[in-house]
Amino acid sequence: MTFVLFKGGRIISPIEKIDRVGDLLVKDSQISVIDKHIVPSEETLIIDAAGMVISPGFIDIHCHLREPGFEYKETVASGTKAAAKGGFTTVCAMPNTNPAMDSRAMVDFVVRKAEEEGSIRVLPIGCVTKGSLGKQLSEMGELAQAGVIGFSDDGHPVADSNMMRQALRYSSSLGLPIINHCEVPELFKGGSMNEGWVSNRLGIKGIPNSAEEIMVARDIALAELTGGRYHVAHISTPGALELVKQAKAKGINVTCEVTPHHLTLSEEVILGYHHNGSPFEPLTIRAYETQAKVNPPLRTRFDVDGVVEGLKSGVIDIIATDHAPHNHIEKLCTFEDAAFGISVLETALGSLMSLVHVNGLALPLILRGLTSAPATFIDRPELGNLKKGTPADITMFDPNQEWEVDSSEFLSRGKNTPLQGQTLKGRVVATMVGGKMKYSSGRIKNI
Repeated sequence: MTFVLFKGGRIISPIEKIDRVGDLLVKDSQISVIDKHIVPSEETLIIDAAGMVISPGFIDIHCHLREPGFEYKETVASGTKAAAKGGFTTVCAMPNTNPAMDSRAMVDFVVRKAEEEGSIRVLPIGCVTKGSLGKQLSEMGELAQAGVIGFSDDGHPVADSNMMRQALRYSSSLGLPIINHCEVPELFKGGSMNEGWVSNRLGIKGIPNSAEEIMVARDIALAELTGGRYHVAHISTPGALELVKQAKAKGINVTCEVTPHHLTLSEEVILGYHHNGSPFEPLTIRAYETQAKVNPPLRTRFDVDGVVEGLKSGVIDIIATDHAPHNHIEKLCTFEDAAFGISVLETALGSLMSLVHVNGLALPLILRGLTSAPATFIDRPELGNLKKGTPADITMFDPNQEWEVDSSEFLSRGKNTPLQGQTLKGRVVATMVGGKMKYSSGRIKNI
């Protein structure tokens, strides 16, 4: 019998409304006791958690592990190691692999890979349409039986309205959500960044907010028509948030997520500015920052403030990384030719903690978006909490540790981050999955 005692940390579990300093005991692979003071037995392994936060393991419902087909970008092994380092104990793998996850055989392959080589729990997401081509529905029933937690053609919006209608109606009988990347292709085509003064200054074709908002409005109407579960991936505009807010008020089954980068970074990063950029500052060698090219694009400061407010108000349900690792060659090129995407798993917590330290958001609010809310979304009530008898998925982090982002130290194969060289405040110290330590920094010596 194995006992691990986290001693003297700030224990936060939003779903149970726990936020207090105390001890947490893990017995074998499960949460055993939370109390103000626990006297350890002789065989108990003690972790000094003074000054640390102890929370349920983070859950990421939107992650690209790239395998099979794009192993030069990421593998299940490397991606799950990066996730563990970032405090994640469960990730949901998007289906834009090669071949795409549109069959039971492909889902089984990813699940088996995760069991054999993964550091943490991996749950698959199946394609909405075969090959994510938008022409014919995938075998959703077969994919559901294989264990997918939802359906998405992520990266390829379901542009055909009747196809989306059919997908929502069919998936509703399975009780699983349709997760859509919302961009009207006609408004997105050829665009590389947000449409605004920065795109005009750089001479790059922009993508307007309306590209997202029009498709969100369409999908909400179809969700109301069909009664299907609909989820907006990586929402990025206040206009789209207002549509979701109105839909929820009407009782339509709609949820949405936001990424750490859309909560914390604006389009000025592409100019090489991390703070206080303006149209009148001269361009420098840091401009055309391809590491900040992402889809949906980083938007204006007004938009960033809007999505932060959406998180505070509860319109936004979940924080998801949209971890999109790429080979360095895919970013070492012109801005228009560069791949969309940011490697996020290892910087997510540090980015999000700026909302606590700078913006004054409550830490339990951030942790709710990373733990209990995604657990509810994927219908896994045993996850995202610290209830007695549940799997000991635990993340411990130092909310005040300052560290400099060095992508060469990433465990992910994707080193693509616009945060390179930036100082973040807040870092994961240990990640436990099912009672087994999957990541520990140098500060944990006895595990």
